Amino acid sequence: MTSEDLQDIILCGETTTVQFKQNFTTQKKIADEMVAFANSRGGMIIFGVEDKTGNLYGLTYDELQTISRELGNTANEQIRPTIYIETEVVKIEEKHFLVCHVKEGNNKPYKNLTGEIWVKQGADKRRVTENSEILSLFQQSQKYNPDQEGIPDSSVNDIDTLALDRFFERTYQKRINDFTDTPETLLRNIHITDSKGQLTTAGALFFAQNPQQFRPVDVIKAVWFVGNSPLTTEYHSSKDIEGTMPEMFEQAMMWLKSCLQSKQDGQSVNSIGKLEIPEIVLEETLQNALVHRDLLKPAAIRLLVFDNRIEIINPGSLAGGLTIEEIKLGNSFARNPLLANFCSKTMTYRGLGFGVPRSLKEDVRVEFENDASGNQFTARIWRIEKNVVTNTKGDKYDVAKDTIDKLTERQRNIYNRIVETGKVEIIKDNGSVATNVVRNVVRNYIENARTLSVYLDVNERTVQRDLAAMQAQGIISHNGPTKAGYWEIKLSHR
Repeated sequence: MTSEDLQDIILCGETTTVQFKQNFTTQKKIADEMVAFANSRGGMIIFGVEDKTGNLYGLTYDELQTISRELGNTANEQIRPTIYIETEVVKIEEKHFLVCHVKEGNNKPYKNLTGEIWVKQGADKRRVTENSEILSLFQQSQKYNPDQEGIPDSSVNDIDTLALDRFFERTYQKRINDFTDTPETLLRNIHITDSKGQLTTAGALFFAQNPQQFRPVDVIKAVWFVGNSPLTTEYHSSKDIEGTMPEMFEQAMMWLKSCLQSKQDGQSVNSIGKLEIPEIVLEETLQNALVHRDLLKPAAIRLLVFDNRIEIINPGSLAGGLTIEEIKLGNSFARNPLLANFCSKTMTYRGLGFGVPRSLKEDVRVEFENDASGNQFTARIWRIEKNVVTNTKGDKYDVAKDTIDKLTERQRNIYNRIVETGKVEIIKDNGSVATNVVRNVVRNYIENARTLSVYLDVNERTVQRDLAAMQAQGIISHNGPTKAGYWEIKLSHR
């Protein structure tokens, strides 16, 4: 790490992945910080920086040696299972700083010697006590799969025999009674039932006569709004979609198509036309939500249709330490391997992690938002042309793509929040065109950096720095007093 790199990190303040320490405190306290990083996304502890002010004090040679030794002892002796750290010394203006790197662990949950489990929450940490959250940490290490968990009070009597026959005929080209093994043995071997004869969670979601009898939250809540804001009370239609996963998928696809337009793109008059969003994009994003949802989070998948976009909100952020950039390249993590297995044999699901790259190849703008703190993942599919925003008068404007693409994920979340909330009016000033998000609507979201910091789960100084960077790039501007003004989004005329 260069001196400039470290200075940039320090200027951003403490975050989910960065902690400051003026000096080494105690092995117990430092172990807690390491545990929190290892149970979350990893991070670094920078010694020689005052945590509340960010002032640069630096360390002496003796302090560097002592802290390095204490860090090694802490990682080896105070944490279970043992974690492995890396340290380096970086010089800034004749002052030396020790950086301790802690990677995200593969053997979660990590604990201190008293058995406490810590995770990061914003720039701070919190202790984990809920059983569901502890199970989630085991799940991230692939030591626990909730889709294989047996459901109490369920049995083979709850199975839809027609759905089961279709599965066996499609997968094995014969019915269950045509095998030499007993049906009970077969169902147990392919994990539709567990060793007690109960339906597994995956077995119930795919083959039960009424899956919601056992898991009432495993539904899709679909709403077709009027306009572009989820705050409106006006909507065209809404639907709670239930059934097995294949049934929910088919119903959701039919409902989506009823909300979207079909265009006669050079086709004959009698043709039904091409759907405004390619079906493969809808199929991949919807199936990913069904397969990769967090079964430990009691929440429904939300399918929201607006005038300018579709949002599929999945209960469960990216698992296995994956980032949005990694899933765009085809990397994947099998949060629910049994669900994925059944899905590949009963639906159009192709698996292998390439659904996202396939969607991105289509001529449509698709964005992803990973909310780790809220434990949810959003796929946003724009109905309008790439990089186009439409105002209330119907005028279209291209977003300056070369500048938008340079934004960080957090900065793009700020930009999207400004774009998507509230109505839009056009302002012309010396030939330039910008959009003014109506102030009385947007104030609830972006009146100041503090509000945005809560929304984004980062500290206020970080948001202020991001807003300043976006202003410097000419992407947004702020008018009026600091505390009572409003933001403008600068667009180029189409």
